[in-house]
Amino acid sequence: MATLPEAELWNRLRTHLGDAYASTWASSVVLSNLGDRTVTEALSDGVPCATIWRAAWEFLELPLREL
Repeated sequence: MATLPEAELWNRLRTHLGDAYASTWASSVVLSNLGDRTVTEALSDGVPCATIWRAAWEFLELPLREL
């Protein structure tokens, strides 16, 4: 999986969830593909941003072109 900078992860989340909701979603929605962690927890635990994005992408059921 390619490297994804954290800034790009946040940009993608804001694009799909909106500026106001992205950080709330990232800190409150638990993703099973991240070991039952939120995006914020996964970032704190050092999970690669590309892995986090893939989990968010799957959870949000985004089109393949957004992967």
